Amino acid sequence: MRIMIIAGEASGEMHGAGVVAALKARRPGIDIFGVGGERMERAGCALVYHIEQFSVMGLTEVVRHLPFIRRALRRLDGLLESRCPDLVILIDYPDFNLRIARKARKRGIPVLYYISPQVWAWRPRRIHAIVRNVDCMAVVFPFEVELYEKAGGKVVFVGHPLLEVLESRQSRTEFCEAAGLDPDRPIIGMLPGSRVMEVERMLPSMAGTLKTVRRELPGTQGVIGLAPTVSRTDLTACLAGNAALEEDARKVPVVEGSTYEVMRHADLLLVTSGTATLESACFGTPLLVLYRMSRLSWWIARRLVSIPDIGLVNVVAGRRIAPEFLQDAVDPEVLSPVALELLKDPGKREAMARELREVRTRLGTPGASSRVADLALDMAEGAYEHQTDDRESGPRRESGPRGERAADGGH
Repeated sequence: MRIMIIAGEASGEMHGAGVVAALKARRPGIDIFGVGGERMERAGCALVYHIEQFSVMGLTEVVRHLPFIRRALRRLDGLLESRCPDLVILIDYPDFNLRIARKARKRGIPVLYYISPQVWAWRPRRIHAIVRNVDCMAVVFPFEVELYEKAGGKVVFVGHPLLEVLESRQSRTEFCEAAGLDPDRPIIGMLPGSRVMEVERMLPSMAGTLKTVRRELPGTQGVIGLAPTVSRTDLTACLAGNAALEEDARKVPVVEGSTYEVMRHADLLLVTSGTATLESACFGTPLLVLYRMSRLSWWIARRLVSIPDIGLVNVVAGRRIAPEFLQDAVDPEVLSPVALELLKDPGKREAMARELREVRTRLGTPGASSRVADLALDMAEGAYEHQTDDRESGPRRESGPRGERAADGGH
């Protein structure tokens, strides 16, 4: 059996590794290849491309990256023909992956899409293209089930894979000792993003906020948590040319490979919008959600986004729990008063923490990777009846495969 799997970003790659490991546990001889990173490779996926090659941010940046994207699409399409996988698993990364879905469909290869594009947030019409070209959606948010059922697609709620990997192995004392921090003093954790361009845009304001907070609370400490896709070399390059920032950042410990420890043990988090906001919520740590993109990207995004909040933690909650700061509001003078208010008031931090813990209960139960692996094997072996080429006239509504509703006992 042969499966192509494509995860174009760090968060998707982490969840892809769980699926690859679960597939290998069930079928040790299975041939898995595609796009991923070190974790997927260690789990048993032969990499055609590394996710770092796809690491771009914003609409204008994507335009500059288009020649590579086109080459990658051609090569992967060639592999669909030459290696003829029994199934294609696509993980998030919609603009690229939906093109792969169409190419796979034309070749009669079933497609399982794990982690839905955010059709509930922007470009909602995409759901019709997804339903036409994808045989089954494995979704991670319960509210997504109704969206796909209404569009006539096949959908399975598998629970959120974060629940499998959210683990903190260190006590606060152990973490602080390893990071060179004082466990008895307040800590601001800075999570600037999983892309180098995000770090370049977000870290200066995060570091500036820490500096401003320290004027009123001198004992406040900071720590930078680097995503696996951002190296210390990348961080150094981001700081180069900004002498003041470089000096400030040198005073702040940098943690690699332990972002969950930062999320758990910080008293307050400054988080670049993305999956990290949801991860932080699962630890119950109060956070501020930040995001900044190029002015052109922002101008376009404002006309496309159809929801009031962009932070996943707030989207899942259905209301704003964590304050959001976008574009020009990502400024130390704007951020620091809110940060100070939370740091000075344990009651407010605990109130936010309670609401954040409620968000975690909405994500189902652990075991998403195993459910996706079982579904994938059913589809690859033909045990799961996937949609046929009559999808042009509208997808059929049929009963789901084994494992449907297993994440929470039913929807």
